Amino acid sequence: MGKIDQNKQIKRESLLETAFKLFTSKGIHKTSISDIVDNAGVAKGTFYLYFKDKYDIRNKLIAHKSGEVFRRADLALKETDIVDLEERVIFLIDNIINQLVEDKILLGFISKNLSWGVFKNVLIGAGEYSEVDFYDVYHSMFQDEGRFKDPEVMVFMIIELVGATCYSAILYSEPVGIEELKPYIFRTIRGIMAAHRIGQ
Repeated sequence: MGKIDQNKQIKRESLLETAFKLFTSKGIHKTSISDIVDNAGVAKGTFYLYFKDKYDIRNKLIAHKSGEVFRRADLALKETDIVDLEERVIFLIDNIINQLVEDKILLGFISKNLSWGVFKNVLIGAGEYSEVDFYDVYHSMFQDEGRFKDPEVMVFMIIELVGATCYSAILYSEPVGIEELKPYIFRTIRGIMAAHRIGQ
């Protein structure tokens, strides 16, 4: 990467991190593009080189932050000798949940804003989302297996399940604390995968 590209990357990262701080402290509706650029120390024109508007930066930020969480989980998985696909998925989900337990601000931001459309853009590595290698993980785990009908629907259901149930369990221990809820989550994930398995 040349010096110009490096500077662009630094400015983009600064805008993303500044937007994250403002969105999580003030909320997206109370945060203006002027707030973001002023706090990041860049010109407003620089913002528009990378993002269309504050909702675009929010979506890219969700992708960016989600990508970091998934990459950490994937790196942890690579350090294990787990071969069985179902167990690999459970390991990833458990690792992701544990990361969100440790970072409740991130949990609040992702769970309130993550949509399947955003995740799918991340998954297929579209445009600016290409920095995130979800697609490689997804493709190697599900598509190459050839053992699942509609793997995209299956992944969508798992993401929705985890996102919807973990938020209240982690933040409010509702209906129970996250550690007590985990066995139910994992059992349901196994059930979702079984329902999509070809030949079952």
